Amino acid sequence: MSGRLVHIGSAVVDYVYRIDALPAPGTEKTASSFAQVAGGGFNMMVAASRTGMKVVFGGQLGSGPNGDFLRAALATEGIETLTPASPVLDSGNCVAMISSDAERTFVSWPGAESLLSLDMMAPVSVAPGDWVFISGYTLSYPGSRDAIVDWIEALPADTPLVLDPTPVITDIPRHILSRILARTTWLSCNATEATAIAGPGGVETLASRLLRDHSPKAVGVVIRAGAKGCHVRLADGSAKTIAGFQVDAIDTNGAGDTHIGAFVSALARGMPPFEAARYANAAAAISVTRYGGSSAPTDCDIRTFLSHAGGPPISLHGRKQEAKRPTA
Repeated sequence: MSGRLVHIGSAVVDYVYRIDALPAPGTEKTASSFAQVAGGGFNMMVAASRTGMKVVFGGQLGSGPNGDFLRAALATEGIETLTPASPVLDSGNCVAMISSDAERTFVSWPGAESLLSLDMMAPVSVAPGDWVFISGYTLSYPGSRDAIVDWIEALPADTPLVLDPTPVITDIPRHILSRILARTTWLSCNATEATAIAGPGGVETLASRLLRDHSPKAVGVVIRAGAKGCHVRLADGSAKTIAGFQVDAIDTNGAGDTHIGAFVSALARGMPPFEAARYANAAAAISVTRYGGSSAPTDCDIRTFLSHAGGPPISLHGRKQEAKRPTA
């Protein structure tokens, strides 16, 4: 694999509390466990890295204890940080409450990751074969979104851009979101996020509308559906719902990030999109059987899982997946 994943997103420190159920308003719960872990964009980067893609981080980290914690976590995974630390802010954090049904509830506080300027991003460059990833969290920050959009619009036309709008999609100004969608090569979202962009409708209608009306230069769109798998529609009109895998989930935190990271890594290695989606479904299924948001499996883990799950074997063509867009 020649290309890198250049992640222009936000990494934060997660404070994870495990509880039987969310407390009622005005009441208190005692957690059964607590952990401090790297989170946010870190989870997607780990998924891509563990499945064989070279990853670099182009967001900003802080200069305090949270930033130090994240730098160490990235270094452990072999992920280089391209930008200097903020001289005035620490990295932000997120409180994640994981209930006994494996669902998660978040409360976040932004830090250095919420501020990016073109000057700060000067060390971030892309080379032929690189992929760029951006999330809705970064686009929701008033102190970074304008610079991010300008930077993305200046990318070479043949650099694939992957967008995950995330649950904060309604916090992204529509003109910002429209500019990013117009440049997007692959859009990966859930049905709620797809509806926020394209209006109500079934998954097939949403996928078609996203490509036709919002991302006309995109190669394809993935609408994730958790344990049910995902629906993939390509610009050539072909579409397929890729079934998920039945597992005993204990923690769904980071499953979407794992799906996207594994999907991009598979595409970059030359895997056809529908096969890449099945590969990503397997990665997400494995991740929810493990505690922690950065619980992404390795390529070997995924191949072993798929060999036991049955179905057609995955294949690689031994070359980089071309991100061809439809012609006008």
